[in-house]
Amino acid sequence: MRAFPSVLDAIGNTSLVELRRVVPQGCARILVKVEGENPTGSMKDRMAQAMIARPEADGRLRPGNTVVEYTGGSTGASLALVCAAKGYRLRIVTSTAFSEEKLCQMAAFGAELTLIESESGLITKTLIQDMIAAARKMSAAPGTYWTDQLNNADSVAGYHPMGQEIWDQAGGRVDAFVQSIGTTASLRGVAAVLKRHHPSVRIVAVEPDESAVLSGRTPGAHKIEGIGIGYAPPMWDRGLVDDVIPVPTAEAEAMARRLAREEGLFAGTSSGANVIAAIMEGKRLGPDATVATLLVDSGLKYLSTEVYRRRTAA
Repeated sequence: MRAFPSVLDAIGNTSLVELRRVVPQGCARILVKVEGENPTGSMKDRMAQAMIARPEADGRLRPGNTVVEYTGGSTGASLALVCAAKGYRLRIVTSTAFSEEKLCQMAAFGAELTLIESESGLITKTLIQDMIAAARKMSAAPGTYWTDQLNNADSVAGYHPMGQEIWDQAGGRVDAFVQSIGTTASLRGVAAVLKRHHPSVRIVAVEPDESAVLSGRTPGAHKIEGIGIGYAPPMWDRGLVDDVIPVPTAEAEAMARRLAREEGLFAGTSSGANVIAAIMEGKRLGPDATVATLLVDSGLKYLSTEVYRRRTAA
């Protein structure tokens, strides 16, 4: 063990854990990457670090600049951590549709928040587009660098180390990788590495059933934070994936609670969706296969939401 020179050096190298009690008989081995171990409690620390380091290296981002982004919270907290460590001002466009914990965490790291109201507190295509429009307007100010996560390919490289970690920790055996779709960066970054090791590895995308646009259905409102923007993300590549699995919000929330109570793994709603889809894929592949997926972030980001809000006994 050694001391890290910066908090940024603490990003990555998270645990890979085999699920036991939520996995049915006849299913493949299901391995989950516990990304809540990252400094802000989210895998987004990886992409945020890449989205700042790469433009610094090529001169797009300079000392004294202000960083701008639209985000549902986890990317914002991760960018706020990186900007705090590097000394950049950060302006975030977000919404009350996302958990209070995420908003507080961004502000705690020094981010300046602009809140966009949502329809009935739900995540919709209109909300995402309104957030992007507000960030675009902010980005016109002099000395501003807009990370623009949905269009920023720098973020993909931030997930290459995760792919290598999964391969190594799984003992060089991964038959399928399952991940929910926000920007698509994590799926693309991990898939690129896994396919170098195992070209026939299956890649499975996950989306909210209420807004299953990647499955060819119409956009709708849902409550799985961080995914399902209501249209195909600009970096989405249908040719990369072997299957797309829609998961209803209520089922994703229920699985998140099961993971906490039955596996001792505390994660958010998109993580619950990932595990449901991984089990579906695992039942298809059978008990001799290995399926890897991500516990995207910590359940501590969702304590005030319906997922974990404490209910008083009658």
